[in-house]
Amino acid sequence: MTDHGSAEHVLAALADPTRRRLLDLLAARGEATATVLAAELPVTRQAVVKHLAALDRVGLVAGHRRGREMRYRVLPERLSATARWMDQVAAQWDSRLSAIKRIAEGGS
Repeated sequence: MTDHGSAEHVLAALADPTRRRLLDLLAARGEATATVLAAELPVTRQAVVKHLAALDRVGLVAGHRRGREMRYRVLPERLSATARWMDQVAAQWDSRLSAIKRIAEGGS
C-alpha cells in the first residue's frame, strides 16, 4: 500500500477507539470470535461484528469459518504499510522544517 487513499481508509477505521481495542485484543489472542471479543468490551456482539466488518473492509483483520464459528485475526501488513506511509510523510516534514530553520538562521 503506497497509495495515500488506502492509508486514509485505514486511519479512518482506526479513528474509532472500539476498533483499536478490538485490534489490541486480537493481537494478544491471535484469533477470536466476535462473542469472545464482545465479552471484553462494553458493546454488544452485534456491534463487535459491525466493527470487525469495518476492519475487514480495509484489510486490518480477516475472518475464517471454523465449524459454526467465525474466527478473526489481525492482518499486520496493512498496518505496517500505513506506518511506512506515515514515516515517509514525517520525513518529508522533517526535511521541510530543516530547510525553514536554515533559511531563518541565515543559511542557504
